[in-house]
Amino acid sequence: MRLSTLFLRTLREDPADAELPGHKLLVRAGYIRRAAPGIYTWLPLGLKVLRRVETVVREEMDAIGGQELSFPALLPREPYEASGRWTEYGPNLFRLQDRKGNDMLLGPTHEEMFTLAVKDMFSSYKELPLTLYQVQTKYRDEARPRAGLLRGREFIMKDSYSFDVDDAGLEAAYQRHREAYVRMFDRLGLDYVVVYADSGAMGGSASEEFLAVSPDGEDTFVRCEASGYAANVEAVVVPQAPPVDPGVVAATPAAHVEDTPDSPTIDTLVAQANGLHPRADGRSWTAADTLKNVVVLLTHPDGTKEPLAIGLPGDREVDAKRLDTQVAPAEWAPFDEKDFAAHPLLTKGYIGPSVLGLEAPSGIRYLLDPSVAEGSAWVTGADEHGKHVFDLVLGRDFTADGTVQAAEIREGDPSPDGAGTLTLARGIEMGHIFQLGRKYAEALDLKVLDENGKLVTVTMGSYGVGVSRAVAAVAEATHDEVGLCWPRALAPADVHVLATGKDRAVFEHAEKLVAELEAAGLEVVHDDRPKVSPGVKFKDAELLGVPTIVVVGRGLADGTIEIKDRRTGERREVPVADAATQVLAEVRGDAHPA
Repeated sequence: MRLSTLFLRTLREDPADAELPGHKLLVRAGYIRRAAPGIYTWLPLGLKVLRRVETVVREEMDAIGGQELSFPALLPREPYEASGRWTEYGPNLFRLQDRKGNDMLLGPTHEEMFTLAVKDMFSSYKELPLTLYQVQTKYRDEARPRAGLLRGREFIMKDSYSFDVDDAGLEAAYQRHREAYVRMFDRLGLDYVVVYADSGAMGGSASEEFLAVSPDGEDTFVRCEASGYAANVEAVVVPQAPPVDPGVVAATPAAHVEDTPDSPTIDTLVAQANGLHPRADGRSWTAADTLKNVVVLLTHPDGTKEPLAIGLPGDREVDAKRLDTQVAPAEWAPFDEKDFAAHPLLTKGYIGPSVLGLEAPSGIRYLLDPSVAEGSAWVTGADEHGKHVFDLVLGRDFTADGTVQAAEIREGDPSPDGAGTLTLARGIEMGHIFQLGRKYAEALDLKVLDENGKLVTVTMGSYGVGVSRAVAAVAEATHDEVGLCWPRALAPADVHVLATGKDRAVFEHAEKLVAELEAAGLEVVHDDRPKVSPGVKFKDAELLGVPTIVVVGRGLADGTIEIKDRRTGERREVPVADAATQVLAEVRGDAHPA
């Protein structure tokens, strides 16, 4: 890979559309180029890194008996219609028609195709268990593609599926995949955590995510140091608060409406309550004493719309990702002015429970956060401008249609397992494993004969790894202030050799060294550009991030060359005669020869 001929152009300035540091460096270093929003071209160096990730993934899948195949990306509508996902995927699905008017799609994931392939070829329990996988391009029409390779509309994923006769077989397959993923992400050099996850539109029971820990990650997860509990925020299940003691409820005054002028927000409500209606016990009102009622508009995959009201303590906000999970496959948006105009019973800023609920005047479904206990008393909207109701008790004065896990999770909240408190961190989703069960097998009639000759429905597991996403995650985790710093297992080359200066002998010695290293089986990036300054070559070497940098330059006159570890910055001078041996030792992780 001679830089004089390599299809590469490095950039000194950050691309305008890149947000994360690793994404900026991947573009600047010439690994990827943006083709359209959420769609990227892999350039030669980037493709080498991508292929190394694929190799790690394939080796670990093959080690647990996985068999690789490859489905087309362009798929017919019918299997997805049978599973319900032609509709459930909504606008995230790329839909098109062929010249004959047949509905087609670009595959977002391939459960249906794997299921049909096994149905077509296998019919007996003797042919199971089975694990199939592919490394293939997927397509999802993200509403807001962002963060480069981390949230694109076209991406490369490894998806594998296990097929078993019974649940015990599924559990064993799930554990094999889990162990393979641990080895896989260890080899990729990622700092990761395994967390409980929500299955979402995939369905199924057991579900875990592998998150690369990163302050720039788009996923928030929680951990409890006392117990080891870990989950992404969407999967945290807040326990239902126990009912308030009946004696306390009996002593609570009857609900009463009070004037609270100019108080459409929680902060203004608390100020008005303390100023005009102080508590009898002398304690100040706080946001936690108020019940906030948030109304959103759901859009279901078939296009129908439905308002939904959520009641939660006023010191909490609705977490958008938790709500996404709760209402999926529907999508939601905040109520706007036209929505309020269409529902005149709702008084913006003063919405209360009295008009909410399917049995109430508005007919709007009303769900409460589980922290709102039966018998608890609240200050909340009175459904009249400038008025709130005090001492409104759940169960005595109002009811709800159910609960919803949509309130934000905070640092210090009690862990759902009761063992301690939660800490929050951010991560990048790298893998997700599900026990799908029989959802797709039932939808597509995948059955086999068991040992008694009886037809039984096959049970399935689904296991995904973001292959292209892994490149971005490693870049985000390992870069420094001047460039990429690839771990050796993923680097596009083993060594980056720089010939610096104008002396012909420097270039000749560099050529000789490169030939020796390649003969020993190493891959080399050779900066042989004759009219490029040493400063530019040094900057490009740091930007590209190959782990070992070798400089053949002015030290040659003294019989030495320089070897630099890109990741630690350590430099050392070695004799020219020993250069190849020393570089080989560096690459292979041997101790430096004496």
